[in-house]
Amino acid sequence: MKKLILLIVATVILFLPEFAQAEVVNDDVKVAFFRDGHLWTKINGKEEQVTEEPAQFPYPPQWSHDGKWIMYQKDVIATINDCKKVQSEIWVYSVAEKKHQKIFYDGFGPKWSPKENIIAFQSRGVLNISDLDKFYNIALGVDDFNWFPDGKGFIASSGASLRPDGWTNPILYKISLKEDFKNLTSLMENAKRFYTIPKELSKDSASVMSINATTFEFSPDHKWISFIVSPTGSMSMDSNMLCVINTDGKDFAVIDEMILNLDNPKWADQKNMLGYIAGGGRIVDGFKNKDMKVTEIPSNQSLNLTPASQAELGFTWVNDNSLIVSRVPESEWSNDPKERPKPSLYLINIIGQEQTKITNPPADLGDYLPNYVPALKKVAWLRKTEANESSNLWIADRDGKNAQVWIKDISISGYAVYPY
Repeated sequence: MKKLILLIVATVILFLPEFAQAEVVNDDVKVAFFRDGHLWTKINGKEEQVTEEPAQFPYPPQWSHDGKWIMYQKDVIATINDCKKVQSEIWVYSVAEKKHQKIFYDGFGPKWSPKENIIAFQSRGVLNISDLDKFYNIALGVDDFNWFPDGKGFIASSGASLRPDGWTNPILYKISLKEDFKNLTSLMENAKRFYTIPKELSKDSASVMSINATTFEFSPDHKWISFIVSPTGSMSMDSNMLCVINTDGKDFAVIDEMILNLDNPKWADQKNMLGYIAGGGRIVDGFKNKDMKVTEIPSNQSLNLTPASQAELGFTWVNDNSLIVSRVPESEWSNDPKERPKPSLYLINIIGQEQTKITNPPADLGDYLPNYVPALKKVAWLRKTEANESSNLWIADRDGKNAQVWIKDISISGYAVYPY
């Protein structure tokens, strides 16, 4: 009898790790990611390499709204007029048919429709749409864009131009998308001026020239749009202005100063709460003046959630009342990546402003790019060196418990989870 009990206990212990893994993985959750120059998927717990030729992938892959397709960009060297240049090809991959299809030979900024399996993208200032078979010109002079949540049009911007008497204003447009977009006879009649951005924007003691408007995102109730206004060239590395405008164009506000290339502003799930990392000054000037803020719209009441002597590098909403941030102690920049501060993840309760450290990476690694996955009710993040020598995708409960590696050796260019 004792031998039988010992055998049962040993069997349970042997299979405990498998049970723990099964609790993390949901068969309905799919991941697309890059590894060693290839596109991979992880579906039903199984990893599969789905591209044959190695390539450079500059941006994260994107799942279609129904999870049947993956869109990705890859850089290729093309010879044009005896000169070699890098082109960014746009491709899609059918998960069911396991087939790849090129959408366009040199495009950028592709975005799936939120309602259909069609893609909008840009090429040399032209906004185009592809039905995964052919592409169609939609509008001219577009600097950046995003779909309206109903999939029936776009919010778009046209950047300022330099004239003999100075810079013009950047302009926002609404571009309607008709059902017969394949038969458009004019690329201008569906574009309507929406708002002219002032030539200079200020917040507290900071001011920027208004040259470009980018990174459009809609509030949960679809009544407000957040976006970033940037100055010229390298100045955008130091200071930009986060703005909001309501969808009728009557209310426009400058929310705060921020920099590019840290983390984009994000709306909460259901409340009109806009989260962002505020503060000017590029990171090479030091890990400082980077505060996690949340602003309620339209009251524009802001809350700073970063303690003194700390700086934020990234964040994700967990729900309307809590966030997870990637945080480092304030410090000066070092040209030696090993000497730069390594971030850990912190869970922040907005209402009580309670803050809890939820990860403790090894001394030579940091926890970057937190991403809450609602379908799993867990947070994912990249654990890597500051020099990007290696990266593993980790996953844990939102309080940091049950942490484990989800996907090993993942490229820092990004990944995508479906459902998102």
